[in-house]
Amino acid sequence: MTENEFTLLDELYFVTSYPDLKSTSALTDEELCAALRDLIAKGYIKILYPDPDTEHAFDEKTFGQQCQDYFYLATKAGLVVHNSI
Repeated sequence: MTENEFTLLDELYFVTSYPDLKSTSALTDEELCAALRDLIAKGYIKILYPDPDTEHAFDEKTFGQQCQDYFYLATKAGLVVHNSI
């Protein structure tokens, strides 16, 4: 797990919007979306959209264009890995 991914998981113990993640991160939009994509691919976080209560399926083709519209939350697997490091 990269340092960026670890730091993002710190923020995702509760549902968090992209703007909130961006405000606490020094990452560019491109870096932040890439780290989120990697965490989703590993099964460590999930997407919520259009509201913070509705889980949304990950679509690689549209994620880059829409990553700023989503809410994010760590999964159980993500929390286990985060807490074991």
